[in-house]
Amino acid sequence: MAFWFSESHTDNVKLEIKVNEQLYSRMSDYQKIEIFQSIEFGRILTLDDVITLTEKDEFIYHEMIVHPAMAVHPSVHRVLVVGAGDGGALRELIRYEDIESIDLVEIDGMLVDACKEFLPSTAVGYDDPRVKVHIQDGLKFIRRLSDTYDLIIVDSTDPFGPGEILFTKEFYGNCYKALRDHGIMVNQHESPFYSYEATAMKRAHKRIKESFPIHSVYQAHIPSYPSGHWLFGFASITYNPLGDLNAQRWNERGIATRYYNTDLHRGAFYLPNYVKDMLGE
Repeated sequence: MAFWFSESHTDNVKLEIKVNEQLYSRMSDYQKIEIFQSIEFGRILTLDDVITLTEKDEFIYHEMIVHPAMAVHPSVHRVLVVGAGDGGALRELIRYEDIESIDLVEIDGMLVDACKEFLPSTAVGYDDPRVKVHIQDGLKFIRRLSDTYDLIIVDSTDPFGPGEILFTKEFYGNCYKALRDHGIMVNQHESPFYSYEATAMKRAHKRIKESFPIHSVYQAHIPSYPSGHWLFGFASITYNPLGDLNAQRWNERGIATRYYNTDLHRGAFYLPNYVKDMLGE
C-alpha cells in the first residue's frame, strides 16, 4: 500500500512524495537513516527526515559538485571528499583516469553500508582501488594536513547536527591549509530561497571569503531539494572558475553527463540579483 513521505521546508511549506515501501530505517550514532522506494523519484535517502538524494535527480547534484572544478583545474591528482557517504561524488570522480587517489571521510559508517546495499546506482565508487574510506570526523581528519590535495569536495548534509562542523570558519581554514598551491575547494552551499537556509548560505559564504582569495557561488536546479534552487561554493587559491575554464580540454575527455556541460558551466556562475544581493556582490 502506498503512503506519503513528507518533508517540511518551512512552517508553511512541505514536500510530499508518494512511496511504495520503506526499505531501510536505522538510527545511527549520529542520525536517523531511512531509504524509501517511491513511485516518481525511485529510491529516496533521507537523514533525520530530510531528503538527501533521490535516484531520479541525484545526478544533477553529483555532477555539479564534481565536474565544474575538474573542468577548471588542469591537473587534479589527489582528492579529498568530506561527507558524501552515498558515494555519488565518488562515482563521478573515478571517471577521471588522471586522478591518483581519493580520500573519502565520512563520520557515519552505517550510512555508507546502507547506501552500498540499497543505492547501488549511486554507491559505485567504493571498490575503485584509488579510493580510501576513513570513517571519522571530517574536521579532525583535515586538521593535521597541509599542502596535500588538489581538490577538496565538501559534500555535507545541512548545517545542523553532524554536518554543522563542516560550515565553520575553522573547517574552511583547515581546507585552505590542506590544499596545494593551486587547489580548489567545492562545497554544497544550501538554497537562497527560504530564509533559514539562506541564513546558513550567507554565513558559509562569509566564512569562505575570509579564508580563500578566490570565491564564487554557482547554481543548479534540483527538483527534490527545498525550492529546487540550489547553490554550490567554488573557492580557490589560484584558479578562477570562469577565466580558467578550459572547455576544450574537458570536452576532449569524452565524459558523458546528463546535466553538466561547459556551456552550462558558464551560465551557472551568473546568479539572480536577489542571490547576488544576499552575497553582497
